[in-house]
Amino acid sequence: MTVFGIGRAERVVAYGVLAGAVLTVIGIRFLVWPHSASITFGLGAYEGQPGLHYVIGLRDVWLGLLAVAFALARAFSPLSLWFLAGAVVCFSDAYVVSSFAGPWQAVAFHVISGAFCLAAGVAARAEHKLA
Repeated sequence: MTVFGIGRAERVVAYGVLAGAVLTVIGIRFLVWPHSASITFGLGAYEGQPGLHYVIGLRDVWLGLLAVAFALARAFSPLSLWFLAGAVVCFSDAYVVSSFAGPWQAVAFHVISGAFCLAAGVAARAEHKLA
């Protein structure tokens, strides 16, 4: 099925590239501005050594680039697993942030990201079954 002339497979590829790019940017932000990124994430500022922030940043860059690679290779099965695992992580992050009285905007971002990942994971899985 096409929407505005864009087929489902192309939309799934776009979801993977978009999600991967956003996660890569988030990771770069943790590497370059670790304290600011921590506040936006919803855990508040940490004034100690930023080593944990660097680990988070490197993880996010790696995982973001992995999603872009899966999407561009049209590897829908691994992309669906990436998205579905990402949904679990996003919802878990929302729980952690809310448990530590993080701002509602950060909790909402994680919940919305989790819902996006869940929907994109289901779409990628469906596309894999059609291939």
